[in-house]
Amino acid sequence: MPTVSAHVAVTLARHIDHVFGVMGNGNAWFLDALERSTPATYTAVRHEAGAVVAADAFHRASGRLAAATATYGAGFTNTLTALAEAVQAHVPLVLVVGDEPTSGPRPWDVDQIALAAAVGARTYTVGHADAAATTVIAIEHALTYRVPTVLAIPYDVATLEAGAVPDTAEPRLPAPLAPTAFGGAAITGLARELSAAERPFLLAGRGAWVAGASAALGVLADATGAITASTALGRGIFPREEFDLGVTGGFGAEDAMELVREADVAVVFGASLNQFTMRFGELFSPGTRVVQVDVAPTATHPHVGGYIRGDARVVAEALVAALAGATSSGWRESVAAPALRAQDAGDGIAPDGRLDPRTVAARIGELLPQDRVVVSDGGHFIGWANMYWPVASPDRMMMVGTAYQSIGLGFPSVPGAALAQPTSTVVLTTGDGGGLMALADLESAVRVAGGRGLAVVWNDGAYGAEVNLYGLKGVATGPMMIPDVDFAGLARAVGAEGVVVRTMQDLERLATWTTEDAASRPYLLLDVRISGAVVAPYQQEIIRVNS
Repeated sequence: MPTVSAHVAVTLARHIDHVFGVMGNGNAWFLDALERSTPATYTAVRHEAGAVVAADAFHRASGRLAAATATYGAGFTNTLTALAEAVQAHVPLVLVVGDEPTSGPRPWDVDQIALAAAVGARTYTVGHADAAATTVIAIEHALTYRVPTVLAIPYDVATLEAGAVPDTAEPRLPAPLAPTAFGGAAITGLARELSAAERPFLLAGRGAWVAGASAALGVLADATGAITASTALGRGIFPREEFDLGVTGGFGAEDAMELVREADVAVVFGASLNQFTMRFGELFSPGTRVVQVDVAPTATHPHVGGYIRGDARVVAEALVAALAGATSSGWRESVAAPALRAQDAGDGIAPDGRLDPRTVAARIGELLPQDRVVVSDGGHFIGWANMYWPVASPDRMMMVGTAYQSIGLGFPSVPGAALAQPTSTVVLTTGDGGGLMALADLESAVRVAGGRGLAVVWNDGAYGAEVNLYGLKGVATGPMMIPDVDFAGLARAVGAEGVVVRTMQDLERLATWTTEDAASRPYLLLDVRISGAVVAPYQQEIIRVNS
């Protein structure tokens, strides 16, 4: 007779195809049912935070609902940083956990509902008679509000017989948010402004990608003759690369960012306009008319002069229709966008004798396989991949951890991305600090990605962001330093190939690796010994603002 745990597993498996997790007392029966009674694939990771991270990356790389699982107590509390990141990044996933018995907490139980709520995640607790229906409600909540939900199975309920698993209704999902009548009038007015603009500019973020607005934005850019650019999480969303300035903010090339300030009308789709995208308020000039299109209740930056609340694709299509017959400004044809977005290639070797990370990043960008997904940990190094490694679309570049300003979520991102994009090479960019923090799931990355996996560890022997931001202010740097770590040796210990990169010639192993058959070549980790003296441009902006 199916148990409550089986009701949860079978119902969840109707809506997902992968579950990432660590088994324990609280979720053992759920995993037993998942393995025996569903077609869903279970992938073990080595730390509970890694389970949520892998599910998070799976969603970002596939667009599909993701799932993770952990036991109660310490297993659940281990997920909290990753759960907070998924909340901040608007990632729909379901985290199935064990929980205290209905009779009350044991000495090792904690108030999991309160802890989940503290990071912004709602908990749904299944009962003896409603497990399947509650599972659907949790799925519906995750998809509707684009947030993770926690699905809790009390310990004394998990093995109760519950009868045949019932058929359940499909989750009810809202239609794309259409503008109101006031929004429609604003669209008409914006179409007039774009028609009259001499230097129109379009900026898009991850929200526009989630809305499926890429094609409509491309048509809008063609109709207006607009120069385009994206946020770091929206890279590759515009179809015409020859008219695109790349990423905005601190990751953007200086000449490209100067051109943005020449825009007379700028329309922003699906981007929150955080301080980094906005270059701390310096992205647009005071004379630029900035209009934001988003599903948030109101504009998200004080420099926004007009706001249209609506789905990015719906609004973009409405603008295209309103612009029928309009003449292109011709601005973009007068600009050499590819030259403007070129980045400084660095000096090769820094004054301290270690590698210049700009030079290394540029060379790696030349060598990487074209069919790739880039996953990034958090840390000072995050600019190098964003500045030097082109990506095809927003689902091919993800920064797991930056929404919550976390580090140490890099290695477990690899299994999620690898299973979401099963034919692509998954390239991890991480630092020595974050790499050590996530070390438990180096094994997971190697095991799941195999020869489709490549890790670049930017090893400068320090928590670089802290050295740059606080060491320069006179704060003692001793606690910011990391003893020399042989990441190549650690990689070899779990079955990967590790290469210490001290010279540019050492990168030639990457060149040969890319020509080998992915089915037989090893996971490759490049332990790149870089100089900490080269400060990323986005960090220089932060230093300037904080000075």
